[in-house]
Amino acid sequence: MGADREGGARRKPWRAAACSAVGVVLLAGCASMPDSGDLRDVESTPRQDTGVRVFAMPPAEDANPGEIMQGFLEALTSDDPAYDTARKYLAKDAARTWRPERSTTVLANGPSIETDCRAGSREAANSVTCVLTGTRVATVDAQQAYQPAAGTYRKKVHLTRDGKSGQWRIDELPDGVVMGKSDFQRNYTSVDKYYFASGTSVGSAREPVAVADPVSVRSKVDAMTQMVRSLLSGPSSWLAPVVRSSFPTGTALQKGVSQLAPDDQNRLTVPLELKPSRVATSRCTEMATQLLFTLRNLAPTLESVELEGTGGHRLCDLTEERAESAAWHASSKRPEYLYYVDGKHRLVRMPTGSTGTGSVQVPGALGEGDKTLRSVAVSRDEHSVAAVDDYGASLRVTSLTSDSSLGAALVTSKGPTPADRLTTPSWDARGDLWVADRDPRATGLYVVEHGTGRAQKVTVPDLQGRIKDARVAADGVRVALVVEKGGEQSLMIGRIERGDRTGEAPSVVELRSAAPDLEQVSAMTWAGDSRLLVVGQEQGGVQQMRYVQVDGATLDGPAPGALPGLKAIAASEDDRAPLVAYSDDGIVRLPSGTQWQKVDKDGTAPVYPG
Repeated sequence: MGADREGGARRKPWRAAACSAVGVVLLAGCASMPDSGDLRDVESTPRQDTGVRVFAMPPAEDANPGEIMQGFLEALTSDDPAYDTARKYLAKDAARTWRPERSTTVLANGPSIETDCRAGSREAANSVTCVLTGTRVATVDAQQAYQPAAGTYRKKVHLTRDGKSGQWRIDELPDGVVMGKSDFQRNYTSVDKYYFASGTSVGSAREPVAVADPVSVRSKVDAMTQMVRSLLSGPSSWLAPVVRSSFPTGTALQKGVSQLAPDDQNRLTVPLELKPSRVATSRCTEMATQLLFTLRNLAPTLESVELEGTGGHRLCDLTEERAESAAWHASSKRPEYLYYVDGKHRLVRMPTGSTGTGSVQVPGALGEGDKTLRSVAVSRDEHSVAAVDDYGASLRVTSLTSDSSLGAALVTSKGPTPADRLTTPSWDARGDLWVADRDPRATGLYVVEHGTGRAQKVTVPDLQGRIKDARVAADGVRVALVVEKGGEQSLMIGRIERGDRTGEAPSVVELRSAAPDLEQVSAMTWAGDSRLLVVGQEQGGVQQMRYVQVDGATLDGPAPGALPGLKAIAASEDDRAPLVAYSDDGIVRLPSGTQWQKVDKDGTAPVYPG
């Protein structure tokens, strides 16, 4: 439950006192409640500097029901860790039983209070029912997982006048909190916590594959301790079937632990309720890796973590350098080259860190220029490349060695036009190759294990429409799909579940929207462990490029500048690599902090490994 700063009638200015010395803003919510007229939106604080903490004021003496409601909703948008001020607006029993951590409902413009929120007849003068309404945007569940939502929000809140004190208080209300979208963006931040893909390891060292699980946490309320508790509690329900945690079941922070923070040597000690006898060295290393990957989101300078068990016993420690070799982590794997098809039909490459525009053809069959290519995908280890021919009809794989030849077709399409045939393929960390057939008569998603052998058709039970594009995540447990239905193209994220039996085809289940406000998605690429770069447009809008989170959460920060005639984009999970695009200007790139630069006016089909 909360307030927002967008829209609404009959606004009144905030009464706020800013204590700059300690970075605190006090919010006072005692605006009057109108007796007639339209719905009233609850007011909220102007956006504050990120270093300023916001605290609400308790209820004023003899506040009327409308003032109690508004003050309570405003208190929910403050940085009060346990909502202690918000509870002062509640009757004793309600304050004891109310559970704000159960959920957060995000509304487009904040909750509106219906104008009949006032005492009615003389007999009902000590009892009032208020109704909160609004348009849902998203929900955050008890696991802190964000999910876009739609439809009308409507909840009743009951107030009574205390017989002894004569003060109005809320005595019946739903669990959870509600607030407007801009209040949510001020109060919460999206952070990735990390688990490992179930049954998956890569490389000769058999490294587990790290999987990001984004959650929304209150940004100014001991976020680091929140993230540790969230990590220990386990993955979100959506991701849980395909990942594992190395922390033993029931592991928790020791009692009374709060305000976790690195010391002056960028080292963090995490005290756990865990006996050393329960943790082998290798498992402890994985636990520390999960923590280090997770907490670097909040403390980029964090260099090491130490796990401390029950009784102060040291369990293990891990440096950032050792963590990178303890698990395969997409965003830490900087690609060696950028690849694209030049004007001579050759697959060429240029070093990722190059400041020039020179490129050289790759060794092997695809660097000779006698093949016409529509799209390509280079494996994560940069040893193999998958190619779709110029007609979009067949997918073949070859190695990036001088004596390589193009193999037999692994997947073929009989779509009526090249645009109705095979999509750009993509590889995951396991070395599996994914591609979709856009044939309107036989649309489908296919996987070729390890890029060799027979292609398997993937079951997508929730699919409603035709797949227009598909890109597998590096972790191999999620796939992004552009799905066309009714003239609209939507970005969906699905969970990849693999069968227990050898040779059994995987399935993609529980499709979720990652960009609900875009109705035409024309291009997309993974651009982080849980982030994509998408080209699309809102209803009635113009084409735009933006970053989106896999769970649909809004990401702060500037979007890349628009390009004329944009046809394809490429990004690496490692954000040090520049964005690359194929537009009317050919191949262009966007190094950090600069403008788009022309690379090759005749080039097409840019890709990074993956």
